[in-house]
Amino acid sequence: MRLRAANWKLRIKRRKVAPSSFEPPAASASGIHVSLAELIEMRHRVREVHLFSTPARRSPLIGLHHSKLRGRGIDFDQVRVYQPGDDVRTIDWRVTARTQEPHTKLFHEERERPVFIMVEQSQRLFFGSGLVFKSVLAAQAASLIGWAALAHNDRIGGLVFSDQEHHEIKPRRSKQSLLQLLNRLARANQALGTQAGTPREGLSLALRRAREVLRPGSLVVLLCDERTLSDTSEQQITLLARHTDLILLPVSDLLDHALPAAGLLRFSEQGAQLELDTHNAELRRAYRELGEARTERWERLAQKLGVLLMPLSTQEGMIEQLRDYLQHKEGSQ
Repeated sequence: MRLRAANWKLRIKRRKVAPSSFEPPAASASGIHVSLAELIEMRHRVREVHLFSTPARRSPLIGLHHSKLRGRGIDFDQVRVYQPGDDVRTIDWRVTARTQEPHTKLFHEERERPVFIMVEQSQRLFFGSGLVFKSVLAAQAASLIGWAALAHNDRIGGLVFSDQEHHEIKPRRSKQSLLQLLNRLARANQALGTQAGTPREGLSLALRRAREVLRPGSLVVLLCDERTLSDTSEQQITLLARHTDLILLPVSDLLDHALPAAGLLRFSEQGAQLELDTHNAELRRAYRELGEARTERWERLAQKLGVLLMPLSTQEGMIEQLRDYLQHKEGSQ
């Protein structure tokens, strides 16, 4: 039996359920929406996760100054007389010919570059059975990464998108730019649940816009619903990865991967209704396989492109998930 993923609202038809039935923890009121003040306060938690390298500590996640995530981040500095041990490929032949003495070019590492944070805030994320809603988790992670990048002296910009619209902030090395992005993010988050829209390829449109405005070598951080990935958006991600560095953070919930054995569940969306008997083991198996297929698709995409993949779940704290990933990566290096 095949199930089609959709942004359904869940209604449970009254029916006695066994005591052993799955009962997900309810998201707290503070985890349903996020405020601008909360996103600003996230700056105090930057030190808990070493997302960017420092002189005293090189991040195992990014290794920004020497890994592919930093790209060829070097600028020409000066020319000096060639010394034994210098790379012959950096010899400046024009100066050498003019002075009749070998000279070599020196470069210094680029200390800033655009960090473009793309974060989805569509109705499909307005759900959660864990600590917070998926929309809140995505917003929190975007805020943390933004503050970390600003502290690292990078230029910050981004794009907040849904199925209906998107708001773009051009990368600038200023606190004001980040605050502008966070304000847009908080407003989009607080509007969720108040109106329903027609699902569109919001992610694909946002990715296409990013390709138009970003210069080669930019760092793109993509936070979106795990279920958003489609053939079109996957193609756009592949094209974007040709000229930028990517970090993929698909967001999911436990109920995106497994249905509880809770009897008859009624789903509704924009007038359409679907009733499922979740006591049907075959139905739950098919639903679970859909979730596994989505996870594997993200993994294949990240492996093909050679980019970082950090899935986030509403079942755990965002800081803890990122820290665990860093520790695991550090241990594998």
